[in-house]
Amino acid sequence: MTSLTLAPAPASRLRRLTAPVTALARGLAALLAVALVSSFLTFGLAALGDANPAAAVLGETATAEDIARMNHEFGLDRPFLERYATWLGHALTGDLGTSWFTRLPVAESIAQRLPVDLSITAFAVLLATLAGGLAGIGAAANAGGRFDRAVTAVCAAASTVPAFVVGIGLIVLFAVVVPIFPSGGYVPFSEDPAQWLRLITLPALALSLDSAADIARQLRTALVGALRENYVTGAVVRGLSRRRVLLRHALRNAAGPAVTVLGLHVPRLLGGAVVTEAVFALPGLGRLTGEAALKSDVPVIQGTLLTIVVLVLLSNVVVDAVVLRLRPGTGRRTS
Repeated sequence: MTSLTLAPAPASRLRRLTAPVTALARGLAALLAVALVSSFLTFGLAALGDANPAAAVLGETATAEDIARMNHEFGLDRPFLERYATWLGHALTGDLGTSWFTRLPVAESIAQRLPVDLSITAFAVLLATLAGGLAGIGAAANAGGRFDRAVTAVCAAASTVPAFVVGIGLIVLFAVVVPIFPSGGYVPFSEDPAQWLRLITLPALALSLDSAADIARQLRTALVGALRENYVTGAVVRGLSRRRVLLRHALRNAAGPAVTVLGLHVPRLLGGAVVTEAVFALPGLGRLTGEAALKSDVPVIQGTLLTIVVLVLLSNVVVDAVVLRLRPGTGRRTS
């Protein structure tokens, strides 16, 4: 007597369905591990300095008893690991401590300054994506031609110039010679959207050039390779237009490396936004961190560093998700 059994789903199909979820889970696990290690290093580097913040706060007339009392108030008389555990537990709830000098919550100070850097970085990413994407696609479509050679030359030149040098040049050109944009300052978007855009344009443009150059080169190389694949030849034989083959088929498979490159540039863009604050007189995290470092305001330094680390890690997760969306086969195993 025979019995009927249900056939299991093909292993390849199951792997194809679960690959994105598995890749995302691995990414989140790695994110948590890196975040934990980064938080420990951030706290350690800021807390193990030689400066005595209690003496700095109280001034030169402070007695030893006053300094001991202030150290107890700051929690500096407790073991290092105990202080770290307390700080991390509070940080997970959004409490980054209080400035030792201004007595303001660190999270509040960061919330006031962070929009400046996020505005510049986001606009720089947008400009780099548009400029680099268009240049890379155009160069690949005209591989070996004049436009391709021009893009290669411009990208090579753009990669060698630091962002602050580009920023100074942009100020001279567009704020002095041809006064189109302001030379510096910042206005929140909620107060004046038009002025906000004018004020962040030059800093974002200065930051975006290097990223745009790398995106253009990576996308051009990947597209040239994709256009030589058999599926592209088959699409052309079926009568699809060159534009459709390029934008609908080849670009989807070639965009993954370029998106990864953009993700690698996000930390540089955030760091560059901090640097360009000095050039364009922007009240962002860079100025906040610099002022805190001069006064050895450890809670502010720890809070800003942790915020930047979290932003970088979150950007990596977004990039991984975009790459998985562009190439569903990413993370697929072969039996």
